[in-house]
Amino acid sequence: PDDFLKRRTAGNVIEALGVVAFRASPVWVLAALADVCGMGRQLIPEIAASLKEQNLLDKDRQFTSVDQILDGLEHTSSRLAETINTPPLDVATLRQEWHALRQDARGLAPAALPSRETVMGVWRQLQAEAARQERSVFETSSMLALSAVKTLPDGARWLSASALVGASKTGQIVAGALLDHYRATLDDIRQIGFSSYAAQHLGPYVRAAVGQFSPERITLTERFLERTTKGQSS
Repeated sequence: PDDFLKRRTAGNVIEALGVVAFRASPVWVLAALADVCGMGRQLIPEIAASLKEQNLLDKDRQFTSVDQILDGLEHTSSRLAETINTPPLDVATLRQEWHALRQDARGLAPAALPSRETVMGVWRQLQAEAARQERSVFETSSMLALSAVKTLPDGARWLSASALVGASKTGQIVAGALLDHYRATLDDIRQIGFSSYAAQHLGPYVRAAVGQFSPERITLTERFLERTTKGQSS
């Protein structure tokens, strides 16, 4: 926690943005889908390992379900909040959406959910591309999350009730468009490289993040104190 801010911004802005866009990140989406598809104990420990590498989960604990991951993220988020004043993860919203998905998925036809092979296939493709680009799984996942938020309508709200209702009525696979986008983005990254893809698609996000945490940036608190000081002087 002591160097979270430094590592997430100066060290790797994409990872910092990936925390903000966590709701659209493959590490969250695939964990949730794996759980509702009955393969959580197989896949979730691998996903949890990528979060442990980023100090987002306790390295000494085992995680085999989404509920356990949420508990772990909640604990880590509250600890990090003491360091940087605001929680880097909106765990409460994640928990609400997870409970909604788990409840509504029970009423969906099996065909409305992605197959186990599809979920595992996207995860393996993510792992393989991260290794090929010599990037962490979380960093690569963050890139996919940011691309989804930027490109897909309501990309960060794929667990919304409207998406579930639409899937149940039309036979559309839940999160199908998001999984397709992950695959397409990974293909693009493979063709042009991670750095080139980031430069082409995420420049504004990176500049905004850097500006937010720049030492030269005047904070709202500093502006308020400056106005107060001037008022007292006059």
